[in-house]
Amino acid sequence: MKRTLAFVLSALLFAVAAGSLLSQYTPQPQSAAASQRAKKFTIQRTPARLARGKYLVHYVADCFGCHSQVDWKKTVMPIPGTEGGGGEIPDDTTTYKVHPPNISPDPETGAGNWTDDQFIRALRQGIGNDGRTLMPFMPYLAFRNMSDEDLYSIIVYIRSIPPVRHKVPLTAWPKQIADHWKPLPPPSAPIPPPDFSNPVKRGDYLVNALADCSGCHTPSNAVLEPLPGLNFSGGFMLHGPWGKVSSANLTPDPSGIIHYDEKMFLQTVRTGKVGGVRSLNNIMPWQHFRHMTDADLKAIFAYLRTLKPVQHRVDNTEPLSNCKLCRGSHGFGDRN
Repeated sequence: MKRTLAFVLSALLFAVAAGSLLSQYTPQPQSAAASQRAKKFTIQRTPARLARGKYLVHYVADCFGCHSQVDWKKTVMPIPGTEGGGGEIPDDTTTYKVHPPNISPDPETGAGNWTDDQFIRALRQGIGNDGRTLMPFMPYLAFRNMSDEDLYSIIVYIRSIPPVRHKVPLTAWPKQIADHWKPLPPPSAPIPPPDFSNPVKRGDYLVNALADCSGCHTPSNAVLEPLPGLNFSGGFMLHGPWGKVSSANLTPDPSGIIHYDEKMFLQTVRTGKVGGVRSLNNIMPWQHFRHMTDADLKAIFAYLRTLKPVQHRVDNTEPLSNCKLCRGSHGFGDRN
């Protein structure tokens, strides 16, 4: 909008400095108090939460875009029967492979034995079910801002999907990245329902707490931190079976999408074609986002119009060149 809307890969597949040592992040034991809480807390399953969770998981947060097996040469849609079963994100710019885990209810290879509290800690604090620190490829930095009710709805729905027997290895993150990130503290108070009193506030919530559009539309440094001053300005390179593509500048700058109106934005997301002509690369998960409601897509567009304009030329039809702004390489990089 990842993340337009975001790419399915939150802006996390950046090459790190050459020679970085690979390491597994060591699981940390739970405290007795945390373990006791995990045993006691259970989210109430309701039809309303199930329906809301299904919408969010499939079409907004796009959970199965990463936590499934995908034929990346053809689409970002999960291979039927693998939804939630984990997979691998191929990227030719890194020396490591990212393996989103199996979150289906399978008790042996998935999340069948996870407590609701463990799910909540993963989404709010970046703490894995075994105590390890998660990297922000799992966008908990955004998800920690979603309302309690939406968080519970997502967990209720994921608990309801068919179990998938698929053992997924842990990602061996480069030491430079793994050493940088630490778990977040739990929220200090309950997070209330979002303010949907106007489209901009609604869009703010959808973009920054659920879809994590900035995750792919903001360039990052070697340890996956967003570069200051370049929020939503694009230029993040993804290179894999889908080809080489850089995320678009979503800000209302002449180098961004100032020429879009609401109708064009909705048409682009619904059809995967800009102006009805140029096709979006399939790594941009428009095939998921196209099912969002008109009200949600219009709200996202309204919010994007309020962003600070950032001049950052990115054009995937042009040859790659170095960019002094984002320190990456993309089309029209030399014009920045």
